[in-house]
Amino acid sequence: MRIVFMGTPDFSVPILEALVKAGHQVAGVVTQPDKPKGRGKSVLMTPVKEKALELGLPVYQPVRVRTPESVELLRSLRPDVMVVAAFGQILPASVLEIPPMGCINVHSSLLPRYRGAAPIQWVIIDGEKETGVTTMMMDEGLDTGDILEQVRVPIEPDETGGSLHDKLSLAGAALIVSTLEKLQDGSMVRTPQTDENTCYAKMLNKSMGNIDWSMEAEAIERLVRGLSPWPGTYTYWNGKMLKIWKTRVMEDDYPGEAGQVVHVDKNSIYVKTGRGVLALLELQPEGKKRMEADAFLRGYPVEKGTKFEIR
Repeated sequence: MRIVFMGTPDFSVPILEALVKAGHQVAGVVTQPDKPKGRGKSVLMTPVKEKALELGLPVYQPVRVRTPESVELLRSLRPDVMVVAAFGQILPASVLEIPPMGCINVHSSLLPRYRGAAPIQWVIIDGEKETGVTTMMMDEGLDTGDILEQVRVPIEPDETGGSLHDKLSLAGAALIVSTLEKLQDGSMVRTPQTDENTCYAKMLNKSMGNIDWSMEAEAIERLVRGLSPWPGTYTYWNGKMLKIWKTRVMEDDYPGEAGQVVHVDKNSIYVKTGRGVLALLELQPEGKKRMEADAFLRGYPVEKGTKFEIR
C-alpha cells in the first residue's frame, strides 16, 4: 500500500520501521518541525525524522498541517492510507478525507477507556492492571473513531511510564501491520466506540510531579512510576528540590505527620504519608546524579523527624 506516515516522538519510530519492513511504500513522512533543545539551544531533529532519513524516506515538517499549502502537499503524495502515531497535531477534515482508505491512528491505550494525550502514564497512575494498543479509523473527534484492532498488554507491578512506553510502541508496530493486511484484503471489521467508561488522559506537566505527602502511599508510589522518566516526581528538602525515582509501599506503619521521615536504615528512607508509609529507594539531589538511597545517605544524612516540604 502507498502510505503517508505521520509521527514525531520515539514511540512512533518502531511503527514506521514496521511499515517499511512489511513492504509498504512510504511516500512521505510528516513530523513536527525541529525545535531548539538544551542549554545551547541547538536544533535537534525529531526521532521520526532521524529514522526516516536513515531509511531514505522523504520528510515533510509543516508548522501547521491544516494550512491549504500543507493539505495540497499531502494530497500530491497520493496515499492509499495515512498512518498516524503520536504526530502532535489534530488533523482537520480536509486531511482526513485525502486517502481513499482513510487515516488510521495507532493509539497507546485500549479505547474507549483512555482518550487523550498521555494514556501510557495515566494507566499506571490510576492503578490499572492492563492496557494495550488500539488501531482506530480517525474522525474529527478526539480518539473517537471506529476501533479496528486491539492488543492487550499487562501492567507489571514495577512498571514505569518508560518501560510501558517501549512495550506499547513495539506492540503498536506489530498491530499496524496486521490492521493494514486486513484493511487491504477486505476482512477488517470496524467497531464503533461508545462514550461509556471513558476518561480523558490529560497532557503531563512538570508540576504534576510535586509530591503531596497527604496522599496515600500507594497513590504516591504509582505516581512515581507513572511519571518516570518524564516529568518525574520530586519534593523539597532543605530548600532544594529532591527528585524521587523509586519507592516501595511498606506494610508496617509508623506514627508521624505526612511528609515526615519516620525511620531511616542504610538502604531506605521511610516517609509518612496521608495513609501508610513509603520507603524512598532511589533519589536525586538538585544538580546531582540519581543514586540509590544508601549512596544518598552517605553524602546527605537524613535524620528521623526530618520533614519534606510540600510546595
